[in-house]
Amino acid sequence: QVQLVESGGGLVQAGGSLRLSCAASGRTFSRYAMGWFRQAPGKEREFVAAINWSGGSTSYADSVKGRFTISRDNAKNTVYLQMNSLKPEDTAVYYCVAGSDSFRSPYGYAYWGQGTQVTVSS
Repeated sequence: QVQLVESGGGLVQAGGSLRLSCAASGRTFSRYAMGWFRQAPGKEREFVAAINWSGGSTSYADSVKGRFTISRDNAKNTVYLQMNSLKPEDTAVYYCVAGSDSFRSPYGYAYWGQGTQVTVSS
C-alpha cells in the first residue's frame, strides 16, 4: 500500500513557476514508477509526466515538454514536478500517481494522491 500526499500548488501569474512535491509513504517507494496527471474543470484527466523507478527514464505530454521537469528522490520518498513558463491552460488539479510502470494511461496507476490545485492567471 502506498499513500501519496501532494503539496506546492497555488496561484501564479502566467510565465511564472511552481514546484509540486509528492511525498509517498511506505518502504517500497523506489519500486514504483511515479507520475503526474491533471484535470481541468469540464475536461478529462490527462497525462502530464512520468518517471521510472530509478529516475533514468522520463516522459512528458507534448503540451508541457520543455517547460515541466519530473524528478524523484528515492531517499526522501518524494517525486517532484517543476513547472516553468506556466500558462493559463495549465490551470487544473494535479494528481500524483504511483504504479508498476511509467504509463501514459491513468489506468496504469494503482495509487493516487488527493490532488493539489494549480491556478495560472493571465
